[in-house]
Amino acid sequence: MEKKGDRTRRNIVEQSLQLFSVKGYFNTSINDILAATGLTKGGLYGHFRSKEAIWYAVYEEAVSIWRQLVFRDLRQITDPLARIEVVIDRIMRDYLAANVFDGGCFFLNMLVELSGQSVSMSRHMLQGYVRFSRLMRDWLQEAGEKGIVKPGLHYRDITSFIIIALNGASAIYTASRDPDIWRQTTEQLKFYLQQLKK
Repeated sequence: MEKKGDRTRRNIVEQSLQLFSVKGYFNTSINDILAATGLTKGGLYGHFRSKEAIWYAVYEEAVSIWRQLVFRDLRQITDPLARIEVVIDRIMRDYLAANVFDGGCFFLNMLVELSGQSVSMSRHMLQGYVRFSRLMRDWLQEAGEKGIVKPGLHYRDITSFIIIALNGASAIYTASRDPDIWRQTTEQLKFYLQQLKK
């Protein structure tokens, strides 16, 4: 059974996640968090020493939610190219279009806002993008080793293109809420991946 302190901490993280997603990190005040959680300053600081500490916990929660949506049952997919297609589909449909976070893509929003504002926080965000990029590159390399894709492909460039396309679609979809954005992005990226096959 979850303890009261754990429930309170979870509530702070969940409420702050939506606030940061919509208002941004810097536009969210401690008073906003207090209003959303119903806590006093003492109650809040009993769990987190600063707003930045809350952000790091929020980031980990956002990553956990994203992973659950995007990576579920992926090990069952033996074709690495099919695995990438499923991930693209889930990012676009199950994460972005499902409006998991009120403000759109939490990671893109935070990366844009924090760049040039907080070196440590933006670096933390970038490390997540780098890890995801390396994972996709590993899957492409696996596809090459299995003879699924054409020889001589530049896996790093392909991965960069896919991530740039996903982030561009995330930004435009968040601004417009036009479902054609995520649908067309998914279709075009899947078509692109099919062109890599032998």
